[in-house]
Amino acid sequence: MTQAQIQWVALTTIVAKEIRRFMRIWQQTLVPPAITMSLYFVIFGNLIGPRIGEMHGVDYMSFIVPGLIMMSVITNAYGNVASSFFSNKFQKSVEELMVAPVHPLTILAGFIAGGVARGVCVGVIVTLLSLYFTSLEIHHLLIVVGIVVLSAVLFSLGGFINAVHARKFDDISIIPTFVITPLTYLGGVFYSIDLLPQHWQWLSQLNPILYMVNTFRYGILGVSDVGVGISFLMMFVFIVLLGGYSVFLLKRGTGMRQ
Repeated sequence: MTQAQIQWVALTTIVAKEIRRFMRIWQQTLVPPAITMSLYFVIFGNLIGPRIGEMHGVDYMSFIVPGLIMMSVITNAYGNVASSFFSNKFQKSVEELMVAPVHPLTILAGFIAGGVARGVCVGVIVTLLSLYFTSLEIHHLLIVVGIVVLSAVLFSLGGFINAVHARKFDDISIIPTFVITPLTYLGGVFYSIDLLPQHWQWLSQLNPILYMVNTFRYGILGVSDVGVGISFLMMFVFIVLLGGYSVFLLKRGTGMRQ
């Protein structure tokens, strides 16, 4: 086999393993996010939404749906890679990958693809559930697909870096609990930053999740608090930086032996 064939076989094997992993335990990986988002739709959309009225010219339920879909994509893409790669470290199976003739970029791409697959799967499920509560018309399909995939890739890379540096299972829950969750709730999922005082608007613009949520909302509803071009540029820059750092960690073997 040529080197390219070896890398292809390794990549497809890792991706297939990652997909089978979260599909095998779908009751734990796919159902809970769907139930959680359904509760958001009922509580914030049906109960609170009519009291709020419209936001950016659309009803409140339609306004929050894109943010909730993106929130589910982000958290599941991150969690899948963080838990999967750390489990491989814990079971020592990652050491077999390190000594195999597999390029670090191939290993990284396999795990990232698994995270993207789970994030997209959950996003599709939540989207289908949202249609029961409201109607959605996609204004810009390419923007919707692009921002979902890039967001899933970015947070999958974040989950990978978290797993590399984690020393115990508790460590992989620190970043989601103390970083991702607060940034998500402050990322314009439930409100427009135009409602905030000026200094809080400026602080909100430092939150990367704000750009992902609003770009996705623009693709669905055609409204956004931020520039779409800036959002995509930021995504590409962060993906290159985190991707390069992840490959560097793999080449050095940082944190691979526990």
